[in-house]
Amino acid sequence: MSGGTPALRTLLVGIDAACANVLDPIFESGSTPTLASLFEEGTAGRLESQIPPWTASAWPSIYTGTNPGKHGVFGFLSFEGYDWRIVNATHVREPMLWELLDHHDVGSVVVNAPVTHPAPEIDGAIIPGYVAPEEPQCQPAGIFDEVRDHVGEYRIYPNGGNGDRASVAEYRNLVSMRGEAFRYLCDRFDPAFGFLQFQVTDTVLHEYPGDREKVQAVYEAVDRELEATFEECEPDTVIVVSDHGMDAYDQRFRMNDFLRERGYIESTRGGVGMPTWAKIRDGQLVDGREGTSNDRNWIDHAMALAGSVGLTSQRIGRILERVGLAEFVMEVVPDDAIRSASEQVDFAASTAYMRTRIECGVRLNVVGREPDGVVSPTEYERVREELMETLREARCPDGNPVFEAVGPREEYFHGPYMEDAVDIVTIPNDFRYYLTTWLLGETFQDPSGPAWDHILDGVIAAHGEGIDEQASLGDAHLFDVAPTVLSTLGIPASDRMDGEALPVVDPTDRTAYPDVDEEIEVVDQGAVETRLSDLGYIE
Repeated sequence: MSGGTPALRTLLVGIDAACANVLDPIFESGSTPTLASLFEEGTAGRLESQIPPWTASAWPSIYTGTNPGKHGVFGFLSFEGYDWRIVNATHVREPMLWELLDHHDVGSVVVNAPVTHPAPEIDGAIIPGYVAPEEPQCQPAGIFDEVRDHVGEYRIYPNGGNGDRASVAEYRNLVSMRGEAFRYLCDRFDPAFGFLQFQVTDTVLHEYPGDREKVQAVYEAVDRELEATFEECEPDTVIVVSDHGMDAYDQRFRMNDFLRERGYIESTRGGVGMPTWAKIRDGQLVDGREGTSNDRNWIDHAMALAGSVGLTSQRIGRILERVGLAEFVMEVVPDDAIRSASEQVDFAASTAYMRTRIECGVRLNVVGREPDGVVSPTEYERVREELMETLREARCPDGNPVFEAVGPREEYFHGPYMEDAVDIVTIPNDFRYYLTTWLLGETFQDPSGPAWDHILDGVIAAHGEGIDEQASLGDAHLFDVAPTVLSTLGIPASDRMDGEALPVVDPTDRTAYPDVDEEIEVVDQGAVETRLSDLGYIE
């Protein structure tokens, strides 16, 4: 250890899913004085998220300052044809904040940032967060064991596998791990920049929707870690951001059922289909197995066989409802087993489909782009325009439009990786409708209880020496965070960034930075797959 006080000039705090409707009652309770003081004494306001407003794409947008069409990450999955893999740091094709700072010999400590495994070499330290395996590749080599020696147990994901929800005590424990690791690394490396991210503030809202007591308990733990961090690291400037907000939704909208009813999708019975997040999380991220979408246990096989002869989970469900057992069976039968007996999208035979709900849109099956495309390039624009009109006419049972906007991807993305995006972007009306890919025979479904999902309204707060606290934040956007952080450190922003330094800081010049290295082979890539269906990210 250095033994001295770390010269931390700028601290970026990431609080996943923080937004006004979550924070306001917590601040009113007086239980988070450190966090509340940042919002009250500094300058604070709304931070607009992006499309899609989900962790795996939004955090790279924050720390690169670019839209997904430039950095290349549109969700938790990367597709090649109809095959998929979980994204990792090598899929982020724009330099991360700490890489830009390293270019100027400015050191960083980064703890729990999503999509940062395997960690790049920098002056400082990186402990990856979400979508990394439980034994991630950190920077520098050996630092993860060193952190565990100091902190004790350090885990990326909460205990509670096989679809079990973790306890609030477990979430608070993870929060403590993040704070202790960050403070240790700051003392160890004396960085000028730090990024400390908390993910379970999102998880608790997914798993305990509407439970204000549990949410507040998690935020109280965050507040204690921030208080300790401010006291030990004494940052000159603090910026707090979230990647999106959270709120209750009204109904589920099954996009692929809607498309099938209109002739765009062909289905198959007993197929493999897309993976569930529960399998990805518990089998690969935590246990380190090399699971694929073809992995099945005996009940999966049995249900798949039933589906192949016409006894689909939809039909089974209707029978169970008549005898009063549907709710019990849904509690004890794994999602993957239900999925195995459900009708699946036959991707190769379909005109258009939703691959994964968090992409917020529909992909066309194009000849020459997809392995078994059916839409010719000459017909692409006609088919896309026809489908966009169909989607714009989608109405809920109460007559309200399902979507507030339906448009071509080029209205939302630009850059060299735009073609990896969906062809048609669909934005739910006020995000009151939860998009889902499951084919279950009904387009709409009411949630069985309280249910929350992502919205565009995040938050930002800034306080300290590098901040003009009398200035307005303006219409702050995710893309503005990276150039704003760089300005607090006197470092020029990248000329490829889509955002601008916010009015609360003195802007710096722009300059060209080197491209990121070519994609490298990732150790433990197969260990990245089961933390995502309990939270509904992969179905």
